Amino acid sequence: MSLVEAIKMQSPDTIPVAVGMLPAMWVKYGAELQRIVDEYPQFFNGRKVDYEHPETFIGGTYVAGTHVDEWGCVWSNIDNGMEAYVTGHPIKCEEDVFKLKIPENRDGRLPHGFMYLRILDLCGFELAMTMFAEEDEAIETLIAKVLEYNCYQVEAILDRIGEIVYFGDDLGMQTGLAIGAERWRKYMKPCFKKLYGIVKEKRPDTLIYMHTDGCIYEIMPDLMECSVDIINPQFRANGLDNLVRVCRKEQIIPINLDLDRQLFPFATRSQLFDHVGEAVEALYMKEGGLGLNIELNYEVPLDNVVAILDAAEKYRHYKG
Repeated sequence: MSLVEAIKMQSPDTIPVAVGMLPAMWVKYGAELQRIVDEYPQFFNGRKVDYEHPETFIGGTYVAGTHVDEWGCVWSNIDNGMEAYVTGHPIKCEEDVFKLKIPENRDGRLPHGFMYLRILDLCGFELAMTMFAEEDEAIETLIAKVLEYNCYQVEAILDRIGEIVYFGDDLGMQTGLAIGAERWRKYMKPCFKKLYGIVKEKRPDTLIYMHTDGCIYEIMPDLMECSVDIINPQFRANGLDNLVRVCRKEQIIPINLDLDRQLFPFATRSQLFDHVGEAVEALYMKEGGLGLNIELNYEVPLDNVVAILDAAEKYRHYKG
């Protein structure tokens, strides 16, 4: 598995490439998209989607409608195949924190946004930021409850994880961390260190992959100190210069680079090739430490989908 080789710096033959497509893309493009997928088996491994029956591949909060999660957060979705967002927050004021009950399920459920974003989902952004700013008992109590639940859930998955275990929590905004690096290190870093420490204690050979959107380059070394083995950062939010400095010059941090999905809908074919080439040439090491992650949605024209895949095919063979 080339991603494992890249993480372990074992000189993989090619740069690993992962291509994800949101379900809504299949709803829009159907057979046309399947034809493209069939033409690139190196990325999709023969994937077939029953695009005429969306119920076969759209589930959970990607289904249009209203959903209530185990914490009581209300998720709303008006676009079938797209992700929902939280419109109902069970914590309305700081006093509600102390009444909040930890969900009873112990099924290993650790969805995207399981720690930091969970706090925002429970409170709403404004109240959560107020609590982080006040730094009083309420935020400490809330963090402790979410962490306790997550510890139960990590313990529940230990017997069924493989070479890599995947975690996702968007820690950054477009230009930085909403709570700042100092408060993140004080309140959030110990949580991730504890959770990932559970994995490493019981399954020391398992590699920890962490997806996190937003501008997070200043805490990437901290995530490595929390036992993360590879980080999935965004190209645009972090900036290539920052990623090169933090992940190649100051220390070596393996990354599965999220290519610029904000560029994908509008770029020309040559611009997309330039983008992929620039990123690979700047971050490539013959030992490894680099993967490419491509996330596509229905605003990307199919011609651009083909261009992105062609660029990935070319540059995954890059040798410097």
